[in-house]
Amino acid sequence: MLLKLYNKNNDPRNLQRIVDILADGGIVIYPTDTMYAIGCHALKERAVERICKLKNIDPTKSHLSIICYDLSSISEYARISTPVFKLMKRNLPGQFTLPQLDKRPGLSKLPKIFRNRQGQEVGIRMPDHPVLREIARLLDAPIMTTTLPVTDDMEPEYATDPELINEAFGKQVDLVVDGGIGSLEVSTVVDCTGDEPAILRQGKGELYS
Repeated sequence: MLLKLYNKNNDPRNLQRIVDILADGGIVIYPTDTMYAIGCHALKERAVERICKLKNIDPTKSHLSIICYDLSSISEYARISTPVFKLMKRNLPGQFTLPQLDKRPGLSKLPKIFRNRQGQEVGIRMPDHPVLREIARLLDAPIMTTTLPVTDDMEPEYATDPELINEAFGKQVDLVVDGGIGSLEVSTVVDCTGDEPAILRQGKGELYS
């Protein structure tokens, strides 16, 4: 099912519809400040498992990522040092994925599936996209997020055109949000687990350190 949204002046009922689907454990495809992505309520473990199965992700070997609305909500799910907090403040919202240490077991609010791997890291996203940020605010919870399950034999438009995205993946998810033609650019990945931030992948975001 396809739902058209705009960067501003959306019907609040449409935004609430997306939030309700996520809160009920559904899966949604949505635009970001880089590529279209697929996500779910990060605290709904079965929904996270559903996306892992759809993407053939082994959570014991892969780092999962979450979208947070603001810096204060990030600190609920990851250990943020003072230098990293300052870095995030200078660069977020933005086109970055920041691998960060998960909260210690017992303190983390994230489901067990996020901690079934070595390293105890979680990728942090705070996209500079008005619709997605508003959804995250209304949901008042992190959104587990990952790229679309596009295969090498598919045309690039199946990752950028919402109508083609809906054609390819609409039956596997609960909703596709049409935010217009998307990008093929990826986010910049900055490892924040060590003493100094390190760029692991240069993407759309330009880091201000």
